[in-house]
Amino acid sequence: MTDFLLELRSEEIPARMQDKAREDLARLFAAELDKAGIKAAELVTYATPRRLALIARDLPAQTQAVSEETKGPRVGAPPQALEGFLRKAGLTQDQLVERDGVYFAVIDKPGRATAEVLAAAIPAIVRAFPWPKSMRWGDASLSTESLRWVRPLQGIVALFGDDVVPCEVAGVVSGAATVGHRFHHPGVITIGSTSDYVEKLRACHVVVDQAERRNIIALGAKMAANKAGLTLIEDEGLLIENAGLTEWPVPLLGRFDEAFLDVPPEVIQLTARMNQKYFVCQDAAGKLANAFVCTANIDAADGGAKIVEGNQKVLAARLSDARFFYETDLKVPLEEQAKKLEKIVFHEKLGTVADKVERVAKLARWLVEEGVVKSSPSGEVASRSDGGGAAVEHGGLRPPPLHRPSDRPPPPSGEELADLAERAARLAKADLVTGMVGEFPELQGLMGGYYAAAQGEDAAVAEAIRDHYKPVGQGDDVPTAPVTVAVSLADKIDTIGSFFKVGEKPTGSKDPFALRRAAIGALSLITENSLRFQLEKVFIKIGGEGEVVFDLFDFFLERLKVQQRAIGVRHDLIEAGFLSDQAELGRLTEVIRLLELVKALQSFVTTDDGANLLAGYKRAANILKKEGYAASDPARHPGLVPGSTAPQAAASRVEGWTPEQVRGDEGGEGPKVRSYTPEPAEAALIAALDAAEPKAAAAVESEQFEAAMAALATLRAPIDAFFTDVTVNDADPAKRESRLALLARMRDAVHRVADFGKIEG
Repeated sequence: MTDFLLELRSEEIPARMQDKAREDLARLFAAELDKAGIKAAELVTYATPRRLALIARDLPAQTQAVSEETKGPRVGAPPQALEGFLRKAGLTQDQLVERDGVYFAVIDKPGRATAEVLAAAIPAIVRAFPWPKSMRWGDASLSTESLRWVRPLQGIVALFGDDVVPCEVAGVVSGAATVGHRFHHPGVITIGSTSDYVEKLRACHVVVDQAERRNIIALGAKMAANKAGLTLIEDEGLLIENAGLTEWPVPLLGRFDEAFLDVPPEVIQLTARMNQKYFVCQDAAGKLANAFVCTANIDAADGGAKIVEGNQKVLAARLSDARFFYETDLKVPLEEQAKKLEKIVFHEKLGTVADKVERVAKLARWLVEEGVVKSSPSGEVASRSDGGGAAVEHGGLRPPPLHRPSDRPPPPSGEELADLAERAARLAKADLVTGMVGEFPELQGLMGGYYAAAQGEDAAVAEAIRDHYKPVGQGDDVPTAPVTVAVSLADKIDTIGSFFKVGEKPTGSKDPFALRRAAIGALSLITENSLRFQLEKVFIKIGGEGEVVFDLFDFFLERLKVQQRAIGVRHDLIEAGFLSDQAELGRLTEVIRLLELVKALQSFVTTDDGANLLAGYKRAANILKKEGYAASDPARHPGLVPGSTAPQAAASRVEGWTPEQVRGDEGGEGPKVRSYTPEPAEAALIAALDAAEPKAAAAVESEQFEAAMAALATLRAPIDAFFTDVTVNDADPAKRESRLALLARMRDAVHRVADFGKIEG
C-alpha cells in the first residue's frame, strides 16, 4: 500500500473559502477513486493562504479488474432504442446479455496502475472544482474554455510514494517542487514523499495544518494578553480567519489611545474585527481595554515592534472614523432621524420603513392594552442577559446596562406601559439612517439604544430599541422586559402578517424575508415569557378575517413543531392538542395552554394506560368512520370557523340520538330508548364514561391536564373489555345503534382533551 500527496499551489485563497475547499477536494478525489474501484484508508486535507493539499493513505498499486453492467431496452423494443443503446455501450447485439427479457451490456475492465488513475483524476478534479468565486488569467483567459481557479494556479505537487504522477493542467505541469514561506523561504523545496511534506514545509516557515495554526494563534494571543494583565475576548470566527490569512502566525499585542474608549465598546470591537481582523481584550473589571492582538505572518527580527507600530496607526485612523460617526449621530435626535425612514422602501407592496414603524407602534400599544404584555412583577427593565451581544455576530463583549439600576424608575404599568411601548416602537428603526449603522449594519438596534439613552429617553425605551430584534437565532437571549417584549413581538408579528397579506409566503426551501426565523423568534418570546393570549385575535388584528388567518395558523403551528422538536416534544402531540374541541376557540389558540396540554399528553401516551387507551380509541374511531359516525371536521381545523368564536359540536351520533338516550338515563324527562339490557362490559363502559366525562371536562377547564389524563386513563380497562366481550355490529339494529353511539361518545370524550386521531403509534 502506498500514500499519495497532492498539493495545488496558487496565489492567495480567501480565508472564508478554505474549509469548504478542503471538503470539496476530499469529496472530488474520493469520487474519482471510486470510479476506478479504489478506496483510500484515510483522506487528510490541508489549506493555507497559498496551497490546498490532500494526502490519501494506503492506496493499492494496481486497481482490481471490474465488470460494469448497464441495463438496456427490453427484448422486442423498437430498433431505434436498441441501436442507440449499442452505440452508447460500444458493443454489438451479439455481445449483449439477455436476462428476464431485458438486454444488459456487461463490460469487463482490466486492472490498471493506480498512478494512471491518479494522473487522470487530477485534471478532472481541478476543472470540476466548485469555488464560490473563480477567475481566469493570462493570455488563455481570452477563451471562455480556459481554466478557472480561485486565483492563478502556480504549481502542482503529485507524488505516489516517491514517484511523481505526471499530469498537466492549463500549462501547469506536476512535479515534486513547491515553495516555502513567501518571505522566510521563498525558494524552491523538493518534497521527497508524503511522509516528509508537513515537516519540510514547517522547516521552511509554513505550518500547513490549519488546526495547528489556529492553536498557535489562540494560545499566543491569550499569552500576549495575559502578559499585559488583560484577558483576551475569544472569537472563534476571527480565529479561523486569522489562521486562513497566515502560514506562519505570530500573535502580537498593541495599544490604542484610551480616549477612544468613550465610543461604545461594540463599535471598537467591530472596527477592530471587521476592518483589521484584530482581537480585543478586557481588563480585570470586564471592561474593554485599550489593547488589541493582531496576527503577523512573519517572525520579525525586532520581535514585531514595527508591525505593532504600523497596526496601531491603522487602527487609530479607523477608530477616529468611528468616533466621528458616533459623535455626529448623537447630535441628531432619534425622532428627527426617524423622519428619514419615509424615504426608505421596506417592500414594494408594503410601503416604506416609516409605514412599517407606524404599524409596529400601533400593534405594540395594542398588545399592552389587550393585556398580552403586562408589567413585570419584579420591575425588570432589562432583558435577562442585560445585553445585546447579538449585534456582534461572533460573540465577545456584552453591552453594559444603558442606565444604572439606581436610575431606573418603578416598573411601568397600564397606560404608561402602552405609551412606552409605542414610543420605543416609533424610534426602534431610527438608527438605520445613522452614519454608524451605515458603516456597521451589524449594530442596528444596539446603536439606537445607545443614542436613545444619551438623548434622555426612558431606560425602558432605550433598552427596547437596543433589544427589539432579539431573539435573532437559536440560542440568542430572549428579552423579558415588558416594553422590549411588546416591541419585539409586534415587530416580528407585523413582518409575518404583512408579507402573508400580500402573498409573499415562504415556499419550500425559499424564505427570502426570513419569516420562519421571525415566527420562531415570536414563539420564543411567547414561551419564555409565558404570554397568555389568543393567537386568533392577533392574527385577525394583523391579517383580517379569512384565508390569511388560516394560513397564519398553519404557519405558526408548523414553526411551533420545529421549535419544540428541538427540545424533545413530539410534533404529532402538538397537532393533537391543537386539533381538539375541548374549549372555546380562543383557548385553543393559546400557545402556553397548548404546550401545557402537550406536556401532559406526552407523559400520558408513554404509559401503559395511555398506549392502550390510544389503541382502543383508534379501533373505535375506525369502526365509527366505517359506519358513518364522523366527528366534526370543519374545512381547516375543528373549531376554527371563520367568523365564529366557538368550535362546532362534534357529531356523536346519527339519526337523532342524544347523549341522554345513549346513556339510557333513568331520571330526567328525556325518553329512554334502549330496548335491551346492556351486557356487563357495555354497562361498565357507560358507567366509566359517566364518571370520566365530567372529571376530564372540569380538569381541562381548570387547565389541570394531568388530572384530565388521569380521568381518561379510567376508560382504558372498560374499553378493552368492551371490545373483548361485546359485539358492536349486533344483528339487533337497536343494539348496534346504541353501541355505535356509545363508541362515538367515548371518542368525543377523548376529543375534548385532545385529538388522539393525530397521535402516531
